[in-house]
Parts: sequence; C-alpha cells; structure tokens
Amino acid sequence: MSIIGLSLTITFQIATRKSRKTNPTVLLVSVCVCLLIFTLLFMLGVDNPHKQLEKPEIQEDNILPSSDTHTERDRGPCTAVAVLLQYFLLGTFTWNTMYATHVFLMIRNSLATSPSHFTAYTVAIGWGLPAVVVALTLGISYRVDNPLGYRQEEFCWLAALDPKGNFDFKLPMFWGFLIPVAFMLIFNMVVLVYFAVTTSKTNPHITSTRHTSMKKKFLSSFSLAVVLSLSWILGYLLLITQNQTPMYTILNISFCVLTTTQGLQVFILFTARTAIVKKTMSSALKSVSSAGIPLHTKKYSLWRGEQSEKVESYTQQDTDLSFPPCSSQTSN
Repeated sequence: MSIIGLSLTITFQIATRKSRKTNPTVLLVSVCVCLLIFTLLFMLGVDNPHKQLEKPEIQEDNILPSSDTHTERDRGPCTAVAVLLQYFLLGTFTWNTMYATHVFLMIRNSLATSPSHFTAYTVAIGWGLPAVVVALTLGISYRVDNPLGYRQEEFCWLAALDPKGNFDFKLPMFWGFLIPVAFMLIFNMVVLVYFAVTTSKTNPHITSTRHTSMKKKFLSSFSLAVVLSLSWILGYLLLITQNQTPMYTILNISFCVLTTTQGLQVFILFTARTAIVKKTMSSALKSVSSAGIPLHTKKYSLWRGEQSEKVESYTQQDTDLSFPPCSSQTSN
C-alpha cells in the first residue's frame, strides 16, 4: 500500500506541478522518492542471504585464536544495501526538514515566493547531507575484515547491539542515524512552535488571503512532519522501555504499523484530499450515474362537427418510449 501510495503521489505532483509553485513540488517529490526507494530496498534486500550465524568449526590444530569472537570477511551485497538504506532514510528526513525550512522562511519574512536560489540550496543539502553522514559512518566504522562494526549480520541495517544483545551507544545506529534524525525532529518541532506563536499575534500587514495561504503551507508541513516523525518518536521511546513489558509491546506494534503505512498516509494527505482529485472524482461519479427518463406533458382535444364544440380535454404524461400521438382533430 505504501509503494502504491507513494508512486501515485509522485505521479500526481509531477502532473499537476503547473498549478503550484516549483519549490513545494520539488520538496514533496524528493521526500516521496527517498521513502519509496527505502521501502523497496527494505522489502527486497534487507535480509542477508550470506549471513553466518553458526559458530565456526573447531580446528584440529590447537591454535590460539586472535579474538574470542569470530567475524567473517565481508562478502555479498549486504553492506551496500545497508549503505543505501541509511542514505535514503536519512534523505527522507533531510527533505522533510527542507520542507519545514521552506515554510519557516515564508512565514518569517512574509514572502509570497521562496527566496532566490532556494531550490539550488535545497537540492545540494537534501541530497548532499545524507551522503556526508553515510561517508563518515563508513569511514569510521567499516572494515572489510570486520563488517559488523558497521552493519548487522542477521539483516542489512546499521549495527546497534553489543554481543550481549544490549543497545550500544558506540555503534553507528546511534551516532550515524539516531543523532542526526533527532536534530531534524527537534528543528521541525521548533518550526511548529514558532508558527503557533506567530499566528497567535495579530499582524496588520498580513491580509486574510495571505494568512490563509500561510496556514495551508504550515498544515502541509505539519502533516508531513507528523507522518514521518511520529513513528520514529515511538522508536526512540522503544530504546528507553524495558523489554517484556506491556508498554514495550504496544510501542513496538504502533511503531511497525505507522512506519509501514507512511506511504499510504502521504497519499491520503497530499493526493486523495486535494481539490483536484475531489473534483475529478465528483465528475466521474456524475458521469456514471443513471440518467433519468424525462417526462413530457402534451394536451389533446376532441372537437365535434363544424360547431367547434369542445367535447373532452385531458392531459396525458408519457415518456420518450410512448407511441406517436393521435391526430389532434377528428371529423364527426
């Protein structure tokens, strides 16, 4: 459902781009593209086909191992999948932050259009910042002879747990993903609070039309922030909740449901609820509705002889399928 929803949203935004400004289209399409690619990669490649979960065989020679833990050299595409997953998920949050920044600048400066060169800056930051974070993460934690410093073995995602199964704050999951995302979520919350304070004050220089336009931009940014942020806020709560408790189970189920339906939520908020789609659906429903059969009213009179004496007059209702009317005059 998420893949279909994101694909329809991307198609709709591109097809109707002339009816809106360039920047909102670029921002929303970029968010959807990152989230769509991440979802496809997660479904098709997150499982490691070359995982080595069994313990190594005991050698006949009594040789002292170099370490008490065994790690195979990196092989297969699992590390590449983990890199792409980290990049596109960070890209999703980065583009969401760019969307919030766009709304922040429009409200703060009371602009009707975006600042000059804003699109170029957003493209450079939206695609470049995740690449920088991923490159630093790889450079610090990845080694060919020890790939588990960067990723996990069971599935292709960032390393997060120590050998005892506890969350390790020294591994890339914390400082290579959770920390950057936390800063972006905090920034989005600051934008929401700033807008709430700004709109609570009366500004005589802002007309009612301008205020309505700003409100729509904010609601779009707020909806996108809720869709992408709420599930990951629950993910942060999972880290501080003890296992095997009812609250942990509730948070876990909620996190899974909200995360897997993000694409569907974006489709409902930014495509299905738009005026263009509502108008198109209304026209389509009218075109397929059953046509009513029109009723015609005709009046016939019977006349007797040359004295032109009216004998009978009545009104008859018939449909288009009725027989041809009789002659309007009869002879005596």
